[in-house]
Amino acid sequence: MTLTVWIVAVFVLGYFFIAIESVTKVNKAAIALLMFVATWTLFMFAPELYLPEAIGDLKAAVVSTEIERHLGSTATTLFFLLGAMTIVELVDQNGGFNFVRDVMQTKSKRSLLWRIAFMTFILSAILDNLTTSIVMIMILRKLVADKTDRIIYASLVIIAANSGGAFSPIGDVTTIMLWNKGVITAAGVITEIFIPSLVSMLIPAYILSLSLKGTLQPVHDTATLEEADSLSPTQRKAIFFLGVGGLIFVPIFKTITHLPPFVGILMVLGVLWTVTEVFYIRIHQEHEDTANNSNTQKRVSKMLSRIDMDTILFFLGILMAVGCLETIGVLTQLGTTLNETFDGNHYLITGIIGVLSSIVDNVPLVAGCMGMYPVEAAGDMAVDGIFWQLLAYCAGVGGSMLIIGSAAGVVVMGLEKITFGWYLKKITWVAFVGYLAGIGCYYVEKLVF
Repeated sequence: MTLTVWIVAVFVLGYFFIAIESVTKVNKAAIALLMFVATWTLFMFAPELYLPEAIGDLKAAVVSTEIERHLGSTATTLFFLLGAMTIVELVDQNGGFNFVRDVMQTKSKRSLLWRIAFMTFILSAILDNLTTSIVMIMILRKLVADKTDRIIYASLVIIAANSGGAFSPIGDVTTIMLWNKGVITAAGVITEIFIPSLVSMLIPAYILSLSLKGTLQPVHDTATLEEADSLSPTQRKAIFFLGVGGLIFVPIFKTITHLPPFVGILMVLGVLWTVTEVFYIRIHQEHEDTANNSNTQKRVSKMLSRIDMDTILFFLGILMAVGCLETIGVLTQLGTTLNETFDGNHYLITGIIGVLSSIVDNVPLVAGCMGMYPVEAAGDMAVDGIFWQLLAYCAGVGGSMLIIGSAAGVVVMGLEKITFGWYLKKITWVAFVGYLAGIGCYYVEKLVF
């Protein structure tokens, strides 16, 4: 028991230092990696307490197997993130988002906010909240020059992406898990969670719109100016449709092949990489005398060196540390305690789980709930019952309350360099209001229908 307390204490301490990154100036990725190593090192002192087979000469082998199990699960997320970031960066650097930017172009700050909100909400249901966030941040960089305004838009992207992903069976990792498990159906979660998810986005969007007044300053984007040896408009559009269309195809690929999503994302990256290489080989042959270094920098081999490794390593550290908490049974114990404390009130239980999902990763929380609560033939725990639908909503939307509470938040944090403290002060309460409004909306739906 004492060892469990020590492991939890290390996690809480590490989380505290991540939260005050803006004060300490110590990179959050460094703290996350230390959390990962420290929790598993403590675990190694008495692994037999949690893994009965870890005794004698088998201790090291059993613990290594457990770590590799969590690492395998984490790696699928990291490779998906790497692939998605590279694809979107490749599309952006080659001018693929230019015509999307032109379609969304407006001088009004508030008008842009609503366009960003609805586009993010819709795209995150089709793609996933992580990929959508990356795409929208790239578009925002082409539309909003002022950093102060852009981080407000970026914060709304996090909220809208998580809300949009919650009502779609393929929009978030947790809804995919629940859908694959068979506790929710695609039709059920779409029809009953759509309106609560929409409300959880609309209310924060309205509140944030009050802080935006006036017109936008033009963005001077010199990176995409036409050059004698640059891609043609047709080639740029081809890259856009291959990139974004490929991202849309990933869940279809998963459904057909039953392979993990990261396999599909790497396939799309491979196709796009090959196509752009062919484009640039032809450009080099046609403009050999005038070719410069700009196009070389736009090729995938160069872009890979510019991937934000801080975000990747932060994700690695956090997910592996949470994996240790899962192994020692803390998350399952927490779920049991909630059930006993609130006497089976599933609105309160799932609501608290949603708040917790903004602190620790929602994936192991949902996994713990699926393992702890049995599916029943009727009632709240039946397929498409109140508990499972609310779990899909709360675990998805709840992650918006802290910037490190969701994959979308983590990647936006890395891309726009938003600090944990700023988000906590300015956005957390806004997201919380929307979160509660969505739960209230679901409650009314159940009363009426």
